[in-house]
Amino acid sequence: MATDLGELLVPYMPTIRVPRTGDRVFKSECAFSFDSPESEGGLYVCMNTFLGFGREHVERHYRKTGQSVYMHLKRHVKEKATGAAGGAIPRRRNGKVFLDLELNRDFNGDDYEYEDEAKLVIFPDHFEIPLPNIEELPALVTIACDAVLNASSAYKKQEPESWDEEIQVSRHARSLRQLDNGVRIPPSGWKCQKCEMRENLWLNLTDGAVLCGKWFFDGSGGNGHALEHYRETSYPLAVKMDTITPDGADIYSFEEEEAVLDPHISDHLSHFGIDMLQMQKRTENGHHRENNSRPRVSEWEVIQESGMKLKAVFGSGYTGIKNLGNTCYLSTVMQVLFSIPDFQRMYVGNLQRIFDYSPLDPSQDFATQMAKLGHGLLSGQYSKPPMKSELIEQVMNEEHKMLNWHQQKGVSPRMLKALVSRGHPEFSSNRQQDAHEFLLHLINLVERNSAGSENPSDVFRFLVEERVQCCQSRQVRYSQRVDYCIQLPAPLEAAINREELLTYEAKKKEAEENMQPPPEPVRARIPFTACLQAFTEPENVPDFWSSALQAKSAGVKTSRFASFPEYLILQIKKFTFGVDWVPKKLDLAIDVPDFLDLNRLRATGLQASEEELPDLMPPIVLPEDTRDNSMSSIDSPEIDEAAVMQLAEMGFPLEACRKAVYYTGNMGPEMAFNWIIAHMEEPDFAEPLTLPSLMDSAPSTSDSVMGATPLDPNPPPEESISILTSMGFPRTHSINALKAMNNNLERALDWIFTHPEPEESDALSDMADTEPNDNAFSNANSHSDATLSPDRDTTGPRIKDGPGRYELFAFISHMGESTMSGHYVCHIKKEGRWVIYNDHKVCLSERPPKDLGYIYFYHRLSSS
Repeated sequence: MATDLGELLVPYMPTIRVPRTGDRVFKSECAFSFDSPESEGGLYVCMNTFLGFGREHVERHYRKTGQSVYMHLKRHVKEKATGAAGGAIPRRRNGKVFLDLELNRDFNGDDYEYEDEAKLVIFPDHFEIPLPNIEELPALVTIACDAVLNASSAYKKQEPESWDEEIQVSRHARSLRQLDNGVRIPPSGWKCQKCEMRENLWLNLTDGAVLCGKWFFDGSGGNGHALEHYRETSYPLAVKMDTITPDGADIYSFEEEEAVLDPHISDHLSHFGIDMLQMQKRTENGHHRENNSRPRVSEWEVIQESGMKLKAVFGSGYTGIKNLGNTCYLSTVMQVLFSIPDFQRMYVGNLQRIFDYSPLDPSQDFATQMAKLGHGLLSGQYSKPPMKSELIEQVMNEEHKMLNWHQQKGVSPRMLKALVSRGHPEFSSNRQQDAHEFLLHLINLVERNSAGSENPSDVFRFLVEERVQCCQSRQVRYSQRVDYCIQLPAPLEAAINREELLTYEAKKKEAEENMQPPPEPVRARIPFTACLQAFTEPENVPDFWSSALQAKSAGVKTSRFASFPEYLILQIKKFTFGVDWVPKKLDLAIDVPDFLDLNRLRATGLQASEEELPDLMPPIVLPEDTRDNSMSSIDSPEIDEAAVMQLAEMGFPLEACRKAVYYTGNMGPEMAFNWIIAHMEEPDFAEPLTLPSLMDSAPSTSDSVMGATPLDPNPPPEESISILTSMGFPRTHSINALKAMNNNLERALDWIFTHPEPEESDALSDMADTEPNDNAFSNANSHSDATLSPDRDTTGPRIKDGPGRYELFAFISHMGESTMSGHYVCHIKKEGRWVIYNDHKVCLSERPPKDLGYIYFYHRLSSS
C-alpha cells in the first residue's frame, strides 16, 4: 500500500510545498465564502498556495491553477455524553482535536466537544488519503502535512500575543508599604495635586497622592508630576484613576518601568477608602454617579434598545457580522452599503464573474472580498432560523432568553478587514475607529478599484458650488467640485433646553470645585433645522487673496448643491477635541426627519447683478529673489538646519540633505530621509540646491488650460507642490491633485495614480467643464475634476443628479465618549420596518433612536 500511495503521489510531488516562515496558511476560512472546517463540507487547503476553499469553490481553484493536492479539514462538533462520570473529558485534553483553530465560542465548552479529521484529496478524481498516515506517505508529503496541521491560521498568526502573558506581577505588590496618613479618595472631582490637570491622573498606592502622568504618543497627557513624585519619594506603584472598576485597574511600576499586576489591588485601594466591590461604577457615557442616585437611561441602553423583547430575524439581508474586537465600525458601514442596490448589483450580481476572473490569490483582491462579504450578507446562507425542536429544547433548558448557539452566528469580516486596512496606521490596528472615516476610506478604495467598470459609489457623488465673495470689492467667484458627504454642525447655542444646560454646567463646575459627585447630566436637544441653518450660513475664508484688490482681504464663502446625489450621506459633527487632544463626543439629540427636502439649497450660479472677480493669480512668494536661478548671488532659503545636520550625521552629502529638507517643506527629518532614499540615484543628488526662477514658477498657457490655478485665489502650498514635482509628476497635475485632496499630500499621491494626466488636446476640450477648488464641503474624498453633466465627459466623475427630496433609510449610531472607544450599531429600514444590526445580532427594532444617530443615509424620492 505504501508503494501504491508513493507512486500515486509522484506526479504531484513538485507541486507539494512545505510552509516556510512567512507563508500564511488559510485553514480557518474559504477565500470565496465563509465556509470553515466546521461547515458541512469542511475546508480544502491547497498544498501549494495554502489557500483555503469550501467545497463549492475548490473545483474552481483546481481548474484555474491545475493544483491537484489539497488537505481536507473537517471539525465535528457534538454534545458531550452525560453519565455517572459527569460527561466526557475536557475538550482541551481531547486527543482528537489536533487542528490549531480557534474554538467556536458559540458552543458552550462545558456541553460540547470537538473531533477533528484531516485527509489528503487528489483532484480531479477526489482520491482520499486519511491523515496521519506517516508510514505510507513519502517523507516530503508527511513533513508538509505536519507543517500545515501545526501552522497557526493566517490571521491568528498576525495577532499579538495575549497582553496577560506580557504583564507580570510587580515585585512590590506583596510587600508594598502604605502610609497611615488618613488620605481618603473621593469618588469624583479628582485633579493633580501639583497642577490643574484632570486627565491622565494616577493614584500613588503608598501615600495616596493623586498626580498627573506624562504626555504620551496616544494623546493622553499630563505634566509628569506622578513620575516626579516617585523620584522624590521612591514610592513605586501607582494606579490610573479612571481605570478602577470592580474587575481591576491599570497599574504602573515606576521602579520596574512597566505596567504590572497587583494581586492585592483591592486591599491597597481600600486603604484609601476605595471599595472595589461596592464602588460606584463608571457609566458608559463617562460620568460618575452615586449608587443610590436615580440613573438616566444611558445612550447605550437607548441605542441598543436594551430591555425590549426584540424579535430576531433571519434570511437574506438579515445576516449579522461577527465583532473581531473593535470592528463594529466596519460592520455597520458594510451593512448599510450592502443594503444599497448599486453595491448589491456590482458585487453580488456579478459574483460568478468576479470569482472566475479573480487573481491567483483571491484573499488579496478587493472585488473578490467585497463580493464574498456581500454574498454572505445577502444570500441567507449564514442566517437560518432554528428548528422547532431546537427551540423547544432551549425552553426546556431555560435558555429561551438568549438563543444560545442557535442564534445566528454571523459572518466574519476578517479577510476583508485585513485587505482594506493594509498599510493604514489606524484601520490596521485592533483599536476602535471612526465609522465616518472608514466609510470615506472604503469609498476611496471602491473608486480606485472600479476603473473601467461600474462604480457603485457614484450614488453618493454630488457637485458642490462654492461662492466666494470679496467683502471689500463685493465681487464674487463661483467654482465647483465633487463631494460625497454633508457634515452638519451641531450648534449648542440653538438647543431648545438651553436654560437647563446652563444650570447643569453651573452645578457641575460647583461640584468639581467642592470635590463632590457631578449632577445628573443633561443632554442637549437641538432642532435639525438649526443644524441645517448653521450649515448654510456664510463662513470666513482664511488668508483670502482678492484678485480685485491684488491683496489679501476679508472673504466669505457659501456652499450650495450644484447637483443632488442619489443617496445622501449626512454626518452630525458630534465630536470635538478635549484638553488632552483626545476626540470627545458632545452629548446631544437631534430630531432628524424621516423626509428631507433640500431643493431650496440648489445652486443658482452667477447672478446678473453680480460682478466676477478678475481672472488673476496671486503672486508666488519665494524665500528669495531667484531670477538668475543661481545660489551664488543670494542668501540661502529658510531651511531647518537641525534636520539637515541629523541627516548629514547619517553620512549623506550636506547639499543633498539641504535639498531633502527644503523639498519636503521643513516637515522633519523622517520625511526628508524618505526623499533622500527616493532620489539617491539621480546625477544631481549632491549638487547645491537651486530654486526655480520666478518665470519658471509662473503657470504657462498650457497650465492654465489644464486648470492649474488662474481662477484660484488660494493655491496649494508651494512646498507641497515641490514635493510632488520632485517625485517626477508634472507641476500642473500635482496642483490638481493637491486641490482635489484638500492639500493632503498622501491622498494627493493616491489621486495622481488613479487619475492619469490627460492629453493636452483632451484638456483643451475639457477646459470649460473643469474648475478645481481647494475648499472642502466636508472631509470626504473630494475630486477637483468635476463636470456639470455626466454625459459630457465620460472620463470625469459621473453625477446622478435629480430632485433634492429624500427619505431616511439607515443610520449608524455611536455609543461611548469618543471615536477611540465605545461601540457602533446601525438601523436599516427594510420591507417597511426598521431592523437593528448589532454585530452578529439582527432583530426587528421597536424604537429606532433616530435622534441619537451619528451618520444618516437618505435615498432620493422619485419625482412622482
